[in-house]
Amino acid sequence: MFLFIGGPEIFVIVLIVVMFFGADKIPEIARTLGKGMRQIKDATNEIKKEINDSAEGTDLGEIKKEIDSVKDDIDDMSGPIKRQF
Repeated sequence: MFLFIGGPEIFVIVLIVVMFFGADKIPEIARTLGKGMRQIKDATNEIKKEINDSAEGTDLGEIKKEIDSVKDDIDDMSGPIKRQF
């Protein structure tokens, strides 16, 4: 089962596509969709690479220390509130 569509439904959809576009246009449509999906994948990989490259220059130890410091400050401020309840 693919996207809650069974075999008979897929067959009907394929039949309608063949009737609407014709058998000679289907490979062209598939190539166009494939190229579009490839461009999206390439763009996604490029964005991931840029994020990873920019993250390599940062010192994660300092960021973790800062986050821990903020957590401690929040715990210190919320301590009396938690005790009241």
